[in-house]
Amino acid sequence: MSDSFTTTVLNITTGTSESVTDLTRACEEFLTRTAPGRDGLLNVFVPHATAGIAVLETGAGSDDDLLATLHHLLPADDRWQHRHGSPGHGRDHVLPALVPPHATLPVIGGRLELGTWQSVCLVDTNISNPNRQVRLSFLC
Repeated sequence: MSDSFTTTVLNITTGTSESVTDLTRACEEFLTRTAPGRDGLLNVFVPHATAGIAVLETGAGSDDDLLATLHHLLPADDRWQHRHGSPGHGRDHVLPALVPPHATLPVIGGRLELGTWQSVCLVDTNISNPNRQVRLSFLC
């Protein structure tokens, strides 16, 4: 394991409905193991064509608002040219253009530097694939 670059993989099950999954605790636990007292960057990446990473408030309705907004912007209907899978699945392939599959966040003194109400979240609208991998990489 390199002292300046460390990666781990999280296996996440999102279920059969659209979801926003809070990854903040897993990110903090990873940094506790790999970056005690160190400054650097945490990169969070989901290697899937139908999921994204968002930094937002959770638990106060913002996560549900995000899903409602995505459903409004990207309706699950037959308008999409990409048509395999569940009805409207083509929209899931457009999602990463709006919610990118990555985020890079500052780490100061081994701690993730998020704002008071910010959380790191996996956004998944693809109800046909409940199994996701998320890669966490610390670079100092």
